Amino acid sequence: MFCPGCGIQITDDTKFCKTCGANLRGVRDALTGRGGQFDWSKTWVAEMFLTEEEKERRQGVTPEEKRINEIRAGQEKRKNEIKAGVITTLAGLGAMIFLRFFLEAVANQEGGGDAEIIRRVWLAGIVPFLIGIGLLFNGIFLSKRGVTPPPYHNQIPAKPTNQLAESSRTDFSVVEHTTAHLLEKREAVYAPRREEEP
Repeated sequence: MFCPGCGIQITDDTKFCKTCGANLRGVRDALTGRGGQFDWSKTWVAEMFLTEEEKERRQGVTPEEKRINEIRAGQEKRKNEIKAGVITTLAGLGAMIFLRFFLEAVANQEGGGDAEIIRRVWLAGIVPFLIGIGLLFNGIFLSKRGVTPPPYHNQIPAKPTNQLAESSRTDFSVVEHTTAHLLEKREAVYAPRREEEP
């Protein structure tokens, strides 16, 4: 047998290579087939082909946690849309105001036929302003669906079993009423009949 680490020839009963220190027991097991079958499901290749649900299941994510995470992600997305809408709207408004006054001054200095076109360039700021309004509308009104917390959060929490046992204690048996009822019937059946006196 040859050492896989350094390539020198060694005896078959050697556990470690004397030159490089490689563990030869694993090599010997692999060569003789005693190492067992190789499991492809435990490799990174198998993990590439797993679905998202299977990956979450292996990580221990429950469906309840997944649903709560989706709700939180929806709420975060809604906040980001509103924030982006405010920023875009204000940027568009600022661009319109700046271009209006700056280009008005340029048009007044330049004069001529192009002055009227320069005066109207400020209208380009309407595009980001309207996009920002659309983002705000979407964040406030349309993204609201699916963001509300599930109804079970508002319920009264269940009592632990030790509280239930303390509140339902009684001094009588569960079968006490049934036993008393059977005894009454038995006495009625086995009671000797009294003969009526004439």
